[in-house]
Amino acid sequence: MSFAGVNYLAIVIAAVVAWLAGAGWYTSLGKVWTAAIGMTPEQMQQAKSRPGAHLPFLYTFIAQLVMAWVLAGVLGHIGALTLRGGVISGAFCWLGFVITTLVISYTFAMRDWRLLLIDGGYWLLVLVLMGGIIGAWGV
Repeated sequence: MSFAGVNYLAIVIAAVVAWLAGAGWYTSLGKVWTAAIGMTPEQMQQAKSRPGAHLPFLYTFIAQLVMAWVLAGVLGHIGALTLRGGVISGAFCWLGFVITTLVISYTFAMRDWRLLLIDGGYWLLVLVLMGGIIGAWGV
């Protein structure tokens, strides 16, 4: 199931796995994350009942599809279509683009350092999982 050298099934699976990993990550760190963003559990519960509260989950999945597709393109261009190559490339993308961006943004916004660790750790997990899946499945 490939088109122009890209395995779209691997991309969809990588996005689904990343989305599910996020559910587990933020569920397990939910109380710390809520405190780090400056919300009380009551405020968070209220936010869940607002119209459109489900939309961030949809947007996240769409964004992860795009991220997986771009990562597949990067892996294809550099020839890292192996499990090892995908994991390493995902980690390098995280180090070069994601955590550096988060550090800058969160520092200027004076965000809680715990938020940087939680969100940064999540995106490392996502990129390593995506890279591994796409790399292992190849084209």
